[in-house]
Amino acid sequence: METKENITTEETAIEENKKNKKKEIFRAIKFVLFSASAGIVQAVSFTILSELIFHDTDNEYGWSYFIALTLSVIWNFTFNRKFTFKSAKNVPVAMLLTIAYYLVFTPLSIWWGIALVNKAGWNKYLVLFITMFINLVTEFLWQRYVIYNKNVDTLPKKKKEENK
Repeated sequence: METKENITTEETAIEENKKNKKKEIFRAIKFVLFSASAGIVQAVSFTILSELIFHDTDNEYGWSYFIALTLSVIWNFTFNRKFTFKSAKNVPVAMLLTIAYYLVFTPLSIWWGIALVNKAGWNKYLVLFITMFINLVTEFLWQRYVIYNKNVDTLPKKKKEENK
């Protein structure tokens, strides 16, 4: 027989679970928005590099993509650590884990990018945006469940100064 106390505990657990789901959905939305801003950094820098700097070179896609990706990673890491995951985790450790992800993702994405653009004849911007989407999904999972897993929402909250 369930007691009133057990029912209240279950209701509290259900409410807490709903609250956590909403928080995680909001976190994912923030990640996507910050990543979209990083995507703009990447797309603009890729276009400039591809069309003006490395145009008509042997590895136009590879170099343009690598430099643009590096710029977007720095942008994305900075904003998502502070605003999306609100993590006080040791920044150098978080950076090393981010680098570990990119030590795998970068060579693979350069390899398939060059193969699709140079060998299969795909449009370089189509390849870029497909790759950016793959990066968005896999990086969110890596950051959420590997880098910041138990360190989410650990930044101390700033106290608002009262106006005198």
